[in-house]
Amino acid sequence: MNIDSWNTKKMTSQYVVFLLGDQRCALNLYSVDRVVHMVKITLLPKAPVIVLGVVNVQGSVMPVIDVRRRFGLPERRISLNDHLVVTHTTRRPFALVVDAVVDVVECQEQSLAPTASVLPAAEYLEGVMKLKSGLVIIHDLEAFLSLEEEDSLNRAMDAGRGA
Repeated sequence: MNIDSWNTKKMTSQYVVFLLGDQRCALNLYSVDRVVHMVKITLLPKAPVIVLGVVNVQGSVMPVIDVRRRFGLPERRISLNDHLVVTHTTRRPFALVVDAVVDVVECQEQSLAPTASVLPAAEYLEGVMKLKSGLVIIHDLEAFLSLEEEDSLNRAMDAGRGA
């Protein structure tokens, strides 16, 4: 392998692309643990409004976040055809409800536009990916929960465990 091809490979990242209605969104692949079909969500009293409840994924109980609520998108009834994207941040694992996971793509750095240059006031977004098939919004999982929401969720999870 020559140096030029190594440098090109070094500047690419992989993303999981999913749908929310007709909007294509993405997450960095390194933050996605797995994708599973929708399962029954157990309500979690006193959780932040964007938290639908909790699910058990292979013995791990984790909160489920409604991405539509987070971004102010029109709500729709959850279907058994929907998917849960099991993810993690530096603080916790959680699942995101999405309509469908459609692809894993590799994107070179020059095809990415940072959020500040495209949508300066956008919270929760990392950037925009420019693909031949159109634009894909990249979400920033670390910013999904505010510190206040994180504290509220921790209290609700502790209460749910009987702590």
